[in-house]
Order: sequence, then structure tokens, then C-alpha cells
Amino acid sequence: MFEFAQPWMFLALLLPIAAYWFLPAYKERRASVRVPFFERVVAISSEVPQDGVAMPARSWVQKIFLGVAWCLLVSALARPVWIGTPVVQEKTARDLMVAVDLSGSMETKDFLPTVVEGSADDASLISRLDGAKSVLETFARSRAGDRLGLIVFGSAPYLQAPFTADLKTWMTLLAETEVGMAGPKTRFGDAIGLGIKLFSASTSAHKVLIVVTDGNDTDSKVPPLEAARIAKAQNIRIYAIAIGSLESLDQDALDLETLAQIASITGGRAYLAMNQTELADVYSQIEALEPAEYETITFAPRRDLFAYFFGASILLNAIFFSLMLAWSLWRREQTKKGGENV
Repeated sequence: MFEFAQPWMFLALLLPIAAYWFLPAYKERRASVRVPFFERVVAISSEVPQDGVAMPARSWVQKIFLGVAWCLLVSALARPVWIGTPVVQEKTARDLMVAVDLSGSMETKDFLPTVVEGSADDASLISRLDGAKSVLETFARSRAGDRLGLIVFGSAPYLQAPFTADLKTWMTLLAETEVGMAGPKTRFGDAIGLGIKLFSASTSAHKVLIVVTDGNDTDSKVPPLEAARIAKAQNIRIYAIAIGSLESLDQDALDLETLAQIASITGGRAYLAMNQTELADVYSQIEALEPAEYETITFAPRRDLFAYFFGASILLNAIFFSLMLAWSLWRREQTKKGGENV
């Protein structure tokens, strides 16, 4: 679509008319010579002598050239632009951080890839971490538009992937995680604390933290419940997912009560997943509770065209004055030849 960004500049089209009516005519005094053969000069030049001021009249060609050139110049000042087809961009409106437990117990192979009727075959069992990875990758593919981050924790929490909309890179960094790379303990209270710190730099109004663990908290510097209260104050919703076996003992035992309290404080939910199918169902529920949201940004590309109008005005003036100069030289040459013939 074509339009002028400064249409009020077209008022300048009236300037030549105003100048014609209100400005005094240009006058010039010249010296004159009285000659006894004046009548002969008049006959040779074919000019009609007049008394008083003589004003040369412009031809219709001059008026058209100058008028069009002036219109082009004013059009350039009015900033002509070409507005292209509107482009719609969807910007993510949600930041989602996933914290994955990498303590030694996550290596336990008691996780079923799928729910199998009857007793489980040990050969079909996978580690808890592998099961979590597989389902997390599927979950990430469904979060197109969200920015995902990844925290791994054990004896201490570490940032594995900052918030990013590049889900392929995020899944690659998830695949590179290994049991024990963050230490043997399970300090998910500190993991929540790191998540809170990372969310502090986020401008998103929707902040979600998913914690995946198979044990209870072991000596976190920030107690899990205290971290949950801080997260609540920062408008961070926490979903706690317990995976593994309920029969684990001592420090590997699942602390379902604490996980439920953490989720309740922040307005999230707590889940228990005993196999990969149940874990997939958990992520489906979270996806339903936290649908992807977008901020729609619409803009139309604009291309300025004033240079074309300005260039056309300059070119037209150059052509006009070149033609006038050529015409003047031709007439002078014809007059010179006529004088020689006489």
C-alpha cells in the first residue's frame, strides 16, 4: 500500500501561486545605446519594439516542466512510503525452568518404558534419569513458543541451559546430562533457590519451575519450604514430580509430603510417577494447566520512496535546462547565419 507519511507538506504546492500574486515582479536596469539604424536592427531581429517594461512570457513547455518538477519535489518532502504486507510475529510469553535430579539414586534401573501387564522384565527396565530424559524431550517438543531453561542438581545446583527458545539446543544439553555430574546428594531446596535467582532476570509474567527428583532433600542451604515461600513471592509456580520407588530407604526415600507442600505454597501441584507412562501423563497434565501463551506483535515493513521522487525532480530539471540551453544556442546560431546572409 502506498501512502504519504507527511501529507501536510502538499500545502507547499500553493507557494508558487502565492509568490506570483504577492511578490513584486523582478526588475532589472540595463544600459541602452541609441543607434541611427534602429529600424534596421528591428527588421533583422523580427522584434516588435515596445515602450516601458518588457516581461518575457514563458512557453507552455516551460510551465509544464517546471510545474511537474515542483510537484515531484513537494511529493518527496511529503515522504512517500510503500507499506508492505503486515507481518505477524508471536513472541513467547512464558518462561519455564526444569530442574532435574542427578543424584546417584537416579541411576537405579527400576523405571518401565511403558506399562507392561504382569511382572516387569529386568531387561526392559531403564534408569530413572533415562526415563525422565525421554519424557522431557517429548514435553519440550510440545512447548514451541516457550523459553525453556534447565537446572541439574545433586550436591549443588548448576545451570545446564539458560532460558532459550531454541528447543533443539535445549534437548541436546538435556541429553548430555549424566548421573553424578552434580554430586551424589539431593539438594532440591538449593535447586529451587537457583531457579528463583534465574527467574529474577526474566521479564515474563508467567514463570513455571518443574522439579524432577527421586529422593528427599539432603542438607540444602535453603530449606525447600523456605525456598517455596520465596518463589511464591516472586510469582513462580512450582510443579514437583517424584519418580522412582516408594520402597526406597533412608536418604533415597521419597519425601512426598514436602513435595506436596512446596507445590501447594506456590499454587502448583505435586505428582508421583512410577513409570514412564505415568510420567508422560504428568507432563500432559502440566501442559494442560500451563498452556503455551504468546504475545502477538504485528508490524508492516515500510520502504521510503522519497529518493525516487527527488531524483525524478532533479532529472526533469536537468533535462529541461539542457533543452533550453540547446534551444538558445540553436537560435543564436540561426540569428548569426541570418545576419551573415543579409
